[in-house]
Amino acid sequence: MRPLTRIAASTCALTLAAAGLIIGAGSAPAFAATCSQSRLPLPDASCTPGAYNPDVTQSTIGSTICVSGWTATVRPPTSYTNPLKAQGIIDYGYADTAMSSYEEDHLVPLELGGAPRDPGNLWPEPYAGTKTATTKDGVETKLKNAVCKGTITLSAARSAIRNNWTTALSVTGIG
Repeated sequence: MRPLTRIAASTCALTLAAAGLIIGAGSAPAFAATCSQSRLPLPDASCTPGAYNPDVTQSTIGSTICVSGWTATVRPPTSYTNPLKAQGIIDYGYADTAMSSYEEDHLVPLELGGAPRDPGNLWPEPYAGTKTATTKDGVETKLKNAVCKGTITLSAARSAIRNNWTTALSVTGIG
């Protein structure tokens, strides 16, 4: 499903769930998967290509991502992200349909100026597995710290995490 249609589809999914028409957690997904799990722990690039916040540039990092607490000012509420997560679980065809098993994650993290509300930058990242959502969080922080120290550019950090967060530290020379 295209990212822009995920919002409408997730609203429909929530309406059906409220009406009791979608099978509960632990059951097989009610719809066919449209996004591939073959690249896990990475998202399917056709469903989650990533997107940048235009307000965050190399020249604005001192007033945006490098300010403690800045991400809280742009983080969308769960009332926005939970419907996307519910639809994403269906789109990815995850057998485990429990919302608590996933983090609705920004492929390009808010810490690096990822687009907060762009459905193409959000996906349901599993907590289970060898490289998990919590592992990615550490990579994001190390990259942001390096950008704010001037060790690497914002562009290099964004590109590395967007292409493959599991190799982003080595690609950028951070470690």
